[in-house]
Formats: sequence, structure tokens, C-alpha cells
Amino acid sequence: MHEGLPTQLPDIDPDETHEWIDSFDSMINDRGRERARYVMLRLLERARERQVGVPALRSTDYINTIPPEREPWFPGDEDAERRIRAMIRWNAAVMVSSANRPGLEVGGHIATYQSAASLYEVGFNHFFRGKDHPGGGDQVYIQGHGSPGIYARAFLEGRLSEQQLMHFRQEVQHGLGQGIPSYPHPRLMPDFWEFPTVSMGLTAINSIYQARFNRYLANRGIKDTSQQHVWAFMGDGEMAEPESLGAIRVAAREELDNLTWVVNCNLQQLDGPVTGNGKIIQELESVFRGAGWNVIKVIWGREWDDLLARDVDGVLVNQMNATPDGAFQTFSVESGAYNREHFFGPDPRLRKMVEHMTDRQIEKLPRGGHDYRKVYAAFDAATKHVGQPTVILAHTVKGWTLEALEGKNASHQMKKLDLGSLLKFRDRLRLPMSDKEITESYESSKTAPFFHPGADSPEIEYMMERRRALGGSLPKREVKAKALKLPGDDVYSELKQGSGKNKIASTMALVRLLKDWMRDPEIGKRIVPIAPDEFRTFGMDSFFPSAKIYNPHGQTYESVDRKLLLKWQESEAGQLLHEGISEAGAMASATAAGSSYSTHGEPMIPFYIFYSMFGFQRTGDSIWAMADQLARGFLIGATAGRTTLTGEGLQHADGHSPLLAATNPAVVHYDPSFAYETAHIMQDGLRRMYGTSEEHPEGENVIYYLTVYNEPVSQPAEPADVDVDGILKGLHKVSTATGEGPRVQLLASGVGFPWIEKAAELLAEDWGVVADLWSATSWNELAREAVATESWNLLHPTEAPRVPFVQEKLTGHAGPVLAVSDYQRAVPLQIARWVPADYRVLGTDGFGFADTRPAARRFFNVDAESVVVQALQALADAGEIGADKVAEALAKYRIDDPTAVQGAVQEGGDA
Repeated sequence: MHEGLPTQLPDIDPDETHEWIDSFDSMINDRGRERARYVMLRLLERARERQVGVPALRSTDYINTIPPEREPWFPGDEDAERRIRAMIRWNAAVMVSSANRPGLEVGGHIATYQSAASLYEVGFNHFFRGKDHPGGGDQVYIQGHGSPGIYARAFLEGRLSEQQLMHFRQEVQHGLGQGIPSYPHPRLMPDFWEFPTVSMGLTAINSIYQARFNRYLANRGIKDTSQQHVWAFMGDGEMAEPESLGAIRVAAREELDNLTWVVNCNLQQLDGPVTGNGKIIQELESVFRGAGWNVIKVIWGREWDDLLARDVDGVLVNQMNATPDGAFQTFSVESGAYNREHFFGPDPRLRKMVEHMTDRQIEKLPRGGHDYRKVYAAFDAATKHVGQPTVILAHTVKGWTLEALEGKNASHQMKKLDLGSLLKFRDRLRLPMSDKEITESYESSKTAPFFHPGADSPEIEYMMERRRALGGSLPKREVKAKALKLPGDDVYSELKQGSGKNKIASTMALVRLLKDWMRDPEIGKRIVPIAPDEFRTFGMDSFFPSAKIYNPHGQTYESVDRKLLLKWQESEAGQLLHEGISEAGAMASATAAGSSYSTHGEPMIPFYIFYSMFGFQRTGDSIWAMADQLARGFLIGATAGRTTLTGEGLQHADGHSPLLAATNPAVVHYDPSFAYETAHIMQDGLRRMYGTSEEHPEGENVIYYLTVYNEPVSQPAEPADVDVDGILKGLHKVSTATGEGPRVQLLASGVGFPWIEKAAELLAEDWGVVADLWSATSWNELAREAVATESWNLLHPTEAPRVPFVQEKLTGHAGPVLAVSDYQRAVPLQIARWVPADYRVLGTDGFGFADTRPAARRFFNVDAESVVVQALQALADAGEIGADKVAEALAKYRIDDPTAVQGAVQEGGDA
């Protein structure tokens, strides 16, 4: 079969086949190709109705999917809704224009919402269920650039004040909470916005995994989400982002009929047409149909219905199919006479079709995305469709109703409305505002007044009644999660005992703790283990028999390893989210799980484990979105370090993720060296994120990021006098050397601690130098605390200055301080300003490569011998030893020659 055509199948009745082909040829000859095409489409439709199993067409005609005769009755007051829409359009545009008055000019976007107003208002008045709905309410992802319209609606509802609208994009200068942010940002408006969406592309993938997580909660018996629907609004230009289309097969494969995408196809991206020579709606239809989605096109408004009914020859449909987007964009801004000549004019049958219409009527022929009834029909069909996700492709005009911006290529950059444009806009919207009222306001403040008809007006009463019926106002973010009873100290005891004579990697230690968490009667079922096709890599295949891999269809086959103890097992109620080779999908799942405490009132604990190089480097934007959404959970950068997984080569060699993590204020990064440190860190993470405190009664909106390694090392037991406060703040002393001689302080994090341990031995045995050893569990947290301390001192000049923790910790310890990690020097250099001594840093700057660990560490000069030479250099610079000792050590250890360690044995070198 080639594209569904039987190119090689045997013909069991050639005579009958020829009769059908001859009949078809006769129809083409007698009635034309248009008629033949129509009959073929009807036959395909009938074949599907009779379940013949013919393949789907990749795209359909450039007309509405739902014909007029199949449109449902529209239940609302269309005139009242038009007036409400006009008020919102006005206030949204005035808000942005006001934000760009002389002397302020903070930007904003007018045109996007104007094109999508009908799409949103149909949803708000008839479909979007609020938090008070008995089913729990819908999750609605608002297109980022459409935020002014959502603010304008909230203003009419009394949720935002006129002052707040005047303070659009001015979040601090009028006092915290007195202004409103540019885009949907839950972190900035935590009671209003639920999903951050302006990083284009992330709305798409996050909404898919949110809908999928809703099903996960239901299938695992945690919450009934059957009445909750996920709506996601995006632009046609946004579909070019890889994340927009990259996961659509997941939604189809899992039959997420609780998901509807609304793509605002105004044919424009930021600077021009999305695809001027093509047809973006047709292109997207092909993509979505091919991926298994239900596609609903809303192309033309109701005024086109009569013309299409007259199209007995199919000439109008043919013209619609053949006209490129660039031409449609031009038709949207040109006069009726131009449209008559250039769209209808080329064919006399088309010209005759509109001869009864005036030029003005032709000019006002609307696009479907602006027709309330057409949009309602699409939304209604989407919510009733079963077995597939739905995408609604709505044809609109960017800047619709604003003549100064309408359909212009530059509309995205147009942010100001002059007086003439405002008056025309008022007329187009038919608002009861006088010329004098608008003119006086504009002349005094260079902006127009907002419009509110009063809380007791019919329009406001209507919109408020509609929201009450649907479960309250949206968007709205609430935190109603019940407090969790967290595990006691016993669950951490095994890690604190160390590994004895055995060696275990820190990744394995962490996975062991996770297994114990999952057995806990209180939080066990709330753990959401997530991995992108690497559960076995991280030793988590032992989870398969008990926790099982989530699949909404269960397991319909016998796995190839079914006779093994750790066989692959899928289940409808499975706990493990195995995302395949998709770090972006895994991050979207982590975000959905980590924000479940607010979206669903059910605290879930994501535990996303991944190759560390493929976390902050590959999906850093998704991690920012997770933080913006106030999600919580654990991100585990496993197989971390630039030299620890070095057999994998450059693209797996993480030497910088802590630096990337440091840029995100919500991310708390730790690089533990010992299992007992990991135990305290994870316990504290649970406490901070899922416990209660006076300062954070509903938990803290942070994300814990731990880097762990695949190299087996000896894990010591927890000392009796362990400095838990130091572990959690980022630095604690592990051992104090005895003996006389020059002294140095050696600091290391993660897998680097054995290097300084061996270096201390060499320094003592070969050079008579004593070394105290420190574990730096978090360079990032040390630096943050120090910066915060300096900031406090800046703002309290008359009070006794505070001392940064790292400075206080290292004060009074003799000798230079040397730091090393498996990361770039910039990671430990974050604390350089506050180290009260000569501070030297070693690191893995440069690109990674494939070799053994000893060779890589010698190449980067981070191994024990390199630490020794650097320590001696610091002592020589301080005058405590001679420079000849440094030269002697350099010659002895050959730290400049990686071939010196070519025979060194390593263990546990696989991924």
C-alpha cells in the first residue's frame, strides 16, 4: 500500500474494477473534476461510516469542518456576549497603549488578543470550568501574548482594579502587588495565573503531559479527574517550535480526549506571514491528522455559508484551496472592491456568485475564528469527541477590529494607539463613550480611559452568572493540598550506616533511598519516578515488578524478558513514568506532578532522574517553566561530572550543570559526596517542599537538584558528631589532620572527595604537609547565602554586619584553601570573595572526551596528584616551603602527562 493505494495487491475481479474505473472516467468527462472529487470524498466518508478501513486524507478542503446543518444550537445571548467582548477588547488595547505613553514605554502586545477574543470568550462563557466546579475544574493554558485580554476580563469581573491595569508591566515601582506582569506568570501572580506560557512551544508539550498526568492520577486511584479538561491556546507561528509538535503522538497514542488545543491561525508570526506561499492551516491539519488527532477547522464565518451553498461547481472551494496565506492576509486589509477583483474576479462564476453583494459586504466577510457560533460548534464538538485529542484550527485576523493594526505585518511591534485610532476603535466596538471623554483623557495623559459599565449592568451580571454556572472565575490558582505525614528518621538509617567494605555509587545510594520512600505508607503512592528511557541505567529495573510502568492501556503482550525476575511490566495503575527518549517530555511530567498540589489539591513528589548533561543543558527552559509554575520535586542529575562518565565522551561530560542551576532562584543544588549527606539533604528537601512551617505553612516552592555519580566509592558511616547544619548550608568539616608542619584546607564536592582524601595522604607522607578535609555539599547555596548576607548588610548600614556562612566556617583554620570538583573552576569560584585565605581552585574547564577516569582527571589536573602540586604551590607562594619542592612534586607525579596513568585500573566505568 502506498499512501493507502493498492499498488501491488492482486485484483480478484478485474472486470468489476474496470466498470468502476470506466464509470469514474465518464463522470470526469461529463461533469468535470470538481464533481468527481466531491463524489470521491463522499464515498470515502461513507466507507468510514461502514468501517471499511480506508486511510484518512491528510487534509480536507479549506472550509469549515462542521457544516452549517450540523452546528448545534447556540445557548447564549450573542448580543450580550458581543458587548462584553467589545469592552474587553477596548480595555485590553487601552492597557497596552497606556503602558507605552511617553516617559513609560514598557512595551506590550495588542494584536494577539484582538485576533483571539472570540475564541477565549466562547470558552469563558460556555466551556471553561472553574475551581468550584464539582468535577474539579479545567486547566486552561492562556497564550502568553494574549494576557492583556485576560486582565481586561478580570477587571470587568472585579478581580483586578483600574490602578492595576494602569500599572501593567510595572511590578515594583508602585509597590509589590500593585502592578501586573507582562505575561502569565504564577510566581509573580500566585493567586491568578496557573501556568506560565510565554516561552513558546512549552505550552504545547506541557499541556499534553498535564492531560496525561490527569489520567495517571485517575488510573492510580489518587483522584477522579474524569470531568477535568485541559485547554491550550497557541498561535500558528508557535507551531514552528520543536516542542509544539514534538509530543503530539503521545497525546494520540494515549487517547487523551481530555485535551483540546486551540490554534489561533491569524497567519502571522512576529515579523510577517507564517507561510506566505503556503497554507499553514492545511499544513497543520496534515500533521495532526497523521499523528492521530481529531482536527476541527474553523475557517469561515456564517456569512460565507450562503456563498458556499451556491457553489454547485466547487469553484469557490477550489479558489479557497488555491489561495495562499499571503494573499489571504492581503485580502483581510484591502477593500471590498479589491477582494471582488482579485479573489472573486478571475473566474466569471465566482464574480457572478457575489454580484448581489456590495463592496462593503464583501470587505466584511469574516474569518471563522471571529464567529461566535462557528467557534461554539467547534468547542462543543471537541468536548464530545471520544478517543482522540482535538485540535481546533481557527482562522483569524491579527489585530481584528483595530484598523490601525489589523492584518499588518508589523502589528506585533505596534503598541501605541493615537487619538484617531482610538476613536475609530470605539466606533467599531460601538461603545457608549463620547469623543469628549476620550479626547480629554488622551490630551491629559496620552491614553484613553478604561470602560466599565458598572457591576449591576446587564453585561456584567451576564458574564458573572456564566462563570458561576461553570464553577467560578478563571484563571485562578489555589492551594488546597492536605499536609503530608513525612517519613521519620528510620527510613534514612541505612544510608547513614555507610557501605562498609563495599563500594557503591552515589546514584545507587539515592535509588536505595527512593525505594524505601516508595514503601512508606504515607508518601509512597505519591512518589512519581520519572526517567527518559534510562531506568535500567540507574539501577531502577528492580522497581518494575512491584511499582510497574504506567501505561493507560495496560500490557497487551508478553514481554521478551517475561521469565526474568526483573521483567518489564506495564500496568494501567503503574507508578513509573517511562518517557522514552524524551527529556522534554520527562520534564513536562515532572512539572505536572510537581504542581499537582495546586492544580489538583493532591501533593505528588516527582523524582526525575536523568543523565545530568541532558538536564539543565538540554531542557533548562523547561526547568525555568517548572519553577515559574511553582512546582516542587527532585531533579536528579545522575551520571554526573566531566570525568566520571568520561567513556561516553564529550556530549555526556557534564562540567557545568551546577552553574546553570545557580541561575535559577528556585533550584536548590547539592553535590553530595557521601550517602549520609544524601540522606540529610533528601530529608530536608521533603521537609521544605512538602512539610509545613511558620514561614511556609503550605510548603516551599523550590526544586531540589542533586548531582550524583556512577563511580563506585567507599561510603563512610555517618560520624557521631555530624554537622547537619553544615551539610544543609553547603560546607562541613570531615576531618582535622594531626601532626606538625605546614597546613592546608582541602575542599571537594561530589566524586571529588576521594581525590582530596588521597591528596592528604600524599601530602603527609611525601611532603610533611597536614591537610584538613571539607565536604562542600553545595557551592551554589554557599554563594547564595553569602550574597544574601551582603544584601542585608547593604540595607542595614547602622546594624552590626552579618558574616557569610562560608567565611565564618573557614575563619580560624590555618593555611591556604584549595577547592576541587568534577566541574569547571567557575563552580567553586562562586565563593572566592568570602574565603578568608588564599583560595586556589582546580576544575575541568574545556571540553570533555572519551577515556578512563584516571586519564581524564590527569588531563584536567583534578586528580589527587594535581591537588598535591597545587597545595604545594600555594604554600610556596606563602613562603612556607621552597619553590623547589613544587618542581620536585611536578616531576614526581607528572601531572602534565596523561600517559603517566595509562595503566591505571578503574571500576564501574559503564553508564
